[in-house]
Amino acid sequence: MRYEHFIGDAFTAPAGGHYIESIDPARNHRAAEIARGDTRDIDAAVRAANAAFPVWRDSKPIIRGRILFEIARRLRAESEKLARLETMENGKPLGSSRADVETAAQYFEFYGGLVNLFKGETIDLGGGYHSYTRREPFGVVGVILPWNSPINQAGRGIAPALAVGNVVVAKPSEFTSITTLELARIAHESGIPNGVLNVVTGTGPEAGRALVSHPDVRKVAFTGSVRAAREIGKIAAERILPLTLELGGKSPDIIFADADLGAAIPGAAAAMCANAGQVCSLGSRILVEDQIHETVVAGLKEGLAKVRLGPGTENVSMGPLTTAAQYQKVQDYYRLAREEGASIAIGGDLPSDPKLRDGGFFVSPTLYTNVRPDMRIAREEIFGPVGVVIRFKDEEEAIQIANSVDYGLVAGIWTRDIARAHRVAAQLEAGQVFVNEYFAGGVETPFGGYKLSGYGREKGIEALHHYTQLKCVTIKL
Repeated sequence: MRYEHFIGDAFTAPAGGHYIESIDPARNHRAAEIARGDTRDIDAAVRAANAAFPVWRDSKPIIRGRILFEIARRLRAESEKLARLETMENGKPLGSSRADVETAAQYFEFYGGLVNLFKGETIDLGGGYHSYTRREPFGVVGVILPWNSPINQAGRGIAPALAVGNVVVAKPSEFTSITTLELARIAHESGIPNGVLNVVTGTGPEAGRALVSHPDVRKVAFTGSVRAAREIGKIAAERILPLTLELGGKSPDIIFADADLGAAIPGAAAAMCANAGQVCSLGSRILVEDQIHETVVAGLKEGLAKVRLGPGTENVSMGPLTTAAQYQKVQDYYRLAREEGASIAIGGDLPSDPKLRDGGFFVSPTLYTNVRPDMRIAREEIFGPVGVVIRFKDEEEAIQIANSVDYGLVAGIWTRDIARAHRVAAQLEAGQVFVNEYFAGGVETPFGGYKLSGYGREKGIEALHHYTQLKCVTIKL
């Protein structure tokens, strides 16, 4: 298969005539060819978006809402096709891909119902004045997407931007571009005006940099690594360009002795293995109170031993890592863990099955114990199915350890004490806290980080504030 950019109202060949190989990570062979975009392709997409902006901005909100609802309907109608394309490029099990398509549909559905939400407010300045505020779209918004959950993340960034009247140029990861291109096709078939949603594929240094640098792009939302965010931030600082940055995490999942261990142990195991560990909000630091340490570790080992590993098209619970670079990175952390003196509870190496070991990018679910909070494996984002267990003696120490890293995206708490849940949640340096269910919530709950995990918020009503700018109008009567 060969995929072109989607610009204006049609798939468009790259200006430079170059393509990138898309790899099936379960088999480590070519799955498709993706257009390799450059400055010329970005410029064409931005120009198409700019031309469409007045039409989309000035359309009745209810019209925008109907189109977003239709996109949601069509996503569900094509769910199986989209899920198989997602699994082919990303590697995740088909069940997970189907769930991601459904979540993308929910984003368009949710924001389609909020198009009339913002009415502004009136401000009392006393007699003789009428003062009010209004929220207005930025114009062309660049949405730069990661490779771990392509269509889910595309819906999360694109739907709220469109709901409030912006136009979008999306740049998916070069490793997982296909479903974002299919989303653009579906949006066009759903009645979205030409140029309102464009997708340019290619690498970060070429297409991504060109998008952030383009003078007609008025806002950028980026999800990805801290390293890439710093590069984007440098360009944005020169341009005084508003950003939403949703970056990495090293999230603590805190299990207190009074927790329901029947829920906490499988919940913590699932939280460290979701999407083969390739989730920014992964619960990869499992903080366990001293008196239940052995019980929790034994339960985690038992749960992780049952993880079925294999190609996402088969009946498995965990697929491969998505990229060759990530596959190597996880193996590097295996070596680092040995050097740092951590104990292996389970995993710590490639799978023993030759079909998995010699085929795609498969790694074993891994759990380390005897881990100190200052170890690199306890502080750095690995982005694989690798968890570390860290002991704590009391609530104060749990909070101190939880807040001791440079990230602050998510945290989990397991306790039967509701007062403790509120007390600890208030002291955790994280943008989102889950209590007694990791990954609780959905498209309605705002999401974003503290510290190196970024700034701005995606999801929920809060996201609409970050895709609009505020204008105040004051009239002397």
